[in-house]
Amino acid sequence: MMRSLWTAASGMKAMQFNVDTIANNLANVNTTGFKKEKVEFEDILYVSMQQAYSAENAQRPVNLQVGHGVVARSTARDFSSGNLEQTGNKLDMAIEGTAFFAVRGPDGGTYFTRDGSFKASLTYDGMMLANSKGYPVLDQDGMEIFFDGDLANYEIQPSGEITVRDPETGVTMPTGQYIGLFQFQNPAALEAMGGNMYRTNSATGEPIADFETETPSLVRNYFLESSNVQIVDEMVKLITAQRAYELNSKAITTSDEMLQTANNIRR
Repeated sequence: MMRSLWTAASGMKAMQFNVDTIANNLANVNTTGFKKEKVEFEDILYVSMQQAYSAENAQRPVNLQVGHGVVARSTARDFSSGNLEQTGNKLDMAIEGTAFFAVRGPDGGTYFTRDGSFKASLTYDGMMLANSKGYPVLDQDGMEIFFDGDLANYEIQPSGEITVRDPETGVTMPTGQYIGLFQFQNPAALEAMGGNMYRTNSATGEPIADFETETPSLVRNYFLESSNVQIVDEMVKLITAQRAYELNSKAITTSDEMLQTANNIRR
């Protein structure tokens, strides 16, 4: 069987995966805090028919090799910041910097997100800061955040500090809690779990409290971070992937026609 059939087939599979990734980026163009992905490819094993060599009476300065195609090796997520959009909602928060919010999932584990569209959730323990699914938002010590009294008296400072204004005296006082912000040594290894959340693994390293880093982030309430997907860029990638898919399909057709011609010679 001609090697080109399998080589072109690997190209079609890789381009299909590329289109799937681009489609996911475009589908999430309006998803708060979404970070686009890019497929990284790798060429497959080569067969060396003749190797380069240098001898006393002869030399071959280059190799004679043929490859076996391509494979999608990884998807790299771009964590660059999206645009900040003003919402007018006090509990909407966006991060200026590389940090993540922390939320506690239904399994009790800690997950991380850039989606700051938070809500006030009424629980048996009081009014709690939660995300849209009702998962508790955590402070810098990994504790849940509760509001005692009128929510209008609370403010979120750029440092993440939660302050409350005394309605009688008008004096603003700290509550002692900060919105939990965390950074990672290798954020690219964060595993997307859906619901705008990520979880850690051995490759990300342990979460680092944002205030302990050299470049602490800022919290902007009344704002949300939009997706960093650029529609024009994704459309160009989509067209390129489509053309590559068509060319690999054409290579399979050409290989089939060559096999048919070879078979007809024997008749």
